[in-house]
Amino acid sequence: MTLQKKGKYWYGTGSEDIQAELIAYSKRNKYAAVAFSGARCACGGASFKLETDEDEGAGRRTCAGCGAVHLMGDSEEFASDANFERHECVCDADEFELLSGVALYADSNDVRWCYIGCRCTHCNLVGVFADWKCEAGDADLFLAKT
Repeated sequence: MTLQKKGKYWYGTGSEDIQAELIAYSKRNKYAAVAFSGARCACGGASFKLETDEDEGAGRRTCAGCGAVHLMGDSEEFASDANFERHECVCDADEFELLSGVALYADSNDVRWCYIGCRCTHCNLVGVFADWKCEAGDADLFLAKT
């Protein structure tokens, strides 16, 4: 893990750095993420453009390699009402390695809160770019769709 702070932002080199930032962010949010899943395209790609609507609780990723579009988690249920907004890094790049994390309800495997952590593939900035309350049921099924 090589998470380093430069100015007011954190930078890293891999998914473990995204997870470290996601855990820190989620603890500050009072709903600590405890289960995680990295995004992979069917083509094998791991770099994506990200769009979210936090009000609707929906995320959509587009593979930078093949252009495949994938609704994340339970977003299919909310996509028709979503007003997706594209995310950009502070360096103006828009391709990211993505890691989803979830907080769970006590004594269950049910999703309580969803987080989408990102690492810019251009400058390596790491951050949580979206989060929302999410009652998606089983965390394993939810994370399988990241």
